[in-house]
Amino acid sequence: MNNIVFLNGKFVPYKKAVVPISTHALHYGTGCFEGIRGYWNSKAKKLYVFRMADHYRRLARSCRTLCMHLPAPVPELCLTTVELLRRCSYKQGVYIRPLVYKSDPTVTRFNLDKLSDGFAILTEPLGHYLNVSAGIGAITSSWLRVSARMIPPFAKPTGIYLNTALAKTEAEAKGASEAILTNPDGSVSEGSAENIFLVKANRLFTPSLDQNILEGITRNTIIELAQKELRIPTLQRKIMASELAAADEVFLTGTGAEVTPVTKINGVKIGPGRVGPITHKLQDLYFCIVHGQNPKYAHWLTVI
Repeated sequence: MNNIVFLNGKFVPYKKAVVPISTHALHYGTGCFEGIRGYWNSKAKKLYVFRMADHYRRLARSCRTLCMHLPAPVPELCLTTVELLRRCSYKQGVYIRPLVYKSDPTVTRFNLDKLSDGFAILTEPLGHYLNVSAGIGAITSSWLRVSARMIPPFAKPTGIYLNTALAKTEAEAKGASEAILTNPDGSVSEGSAENIFLVKANRLFTPSLDQNILEGITRNTIIELAQKELRIPTLQRKIMASELAAADEVFLTGTGAEVTPVTKINGVKIGPGRVGPITHKLQDLYFCIVHGQNPKYAHWLTVI
C-alpha cells in the first residue's frame, strides 16, 4: 500500500500533505466532509466502493449550504478518487475522506463567502470499528444534539463533531461503546456519528429528518432494503428516549458503523440482549451488497 493523498489538485505523499498552522478550518471548524467506504473482496480480488457518487452529491449540497465550493463536478471527483485508490493499491477495506475546508489565515475573518477553499481526499485502512457481530452497549448522553437552527447537521460540518467527541468520550468513560444523543424535548436524534433505528412489532422506526439528524446514505440504504427485500416498512417520526428500552431491537447505521446492533442501553437489555433477527437479516443483505455479491445492487458499487 502506498500512502498517497490528493491535496489541492495534486497527488502527494502523505507526509507532504500539510497545511499552514494558521488555516481557518483548523481554528474554527470551517469545513465539511464525507466518509466513504471501500470493501475488499479477497475472492474476486477487487475493491468495491459503496455509493461514491451519492456521497459526492451530498458533499456538493453541503458546500452550497456552507458557502464552499468543490473544485470539480461530481463525476470528475469520482474519477480522481478511483485514481487515488489505484495509486494506493489497497488489498483491504478502506475509508475515504473527501474534505473541503476554508484555507485562508484565521484572524478576524468570518465571512465564508470571502474565504478561499481547499480540497483534499485522504484514505486509510478500515475494518469494523464497532462490534457488528455481538452488538454493543450504549448510553443516552448528557450532551444534547446541536440544533439545526445553530449548525446544519445535514451538511456534515467539521466543527459540529466536537458534539460527537464529547458524547463519545462520555460513553466510553461509562463503559459503553456508543452514545445516543437527544434533543431538548427528550426525543432521540441519533448516535454520536450514526443514525439509529428501532424495531418494534416487525416494523422499523427511525427519527425523522426534522430531529437534527444527518440524512445518512446508509440510513437510506437500510430503509430501501427493508422495504424491497424484507417487506418491512420504516416509519420516520419523533421517537422519545423513553421508547428505546421497550424496543424489540435497536441498531445504528453509518458509513463507519455499517449496521451495528445495540443490545444494551444504559445497562438495560434491548429485547433478549442479543442481535435480533431483523437486524441480522439487514446486516446480511448489507454486507453481501457492499462486497459485490449481489448483482441486483451492483449500481451502488464502483469497482477498483
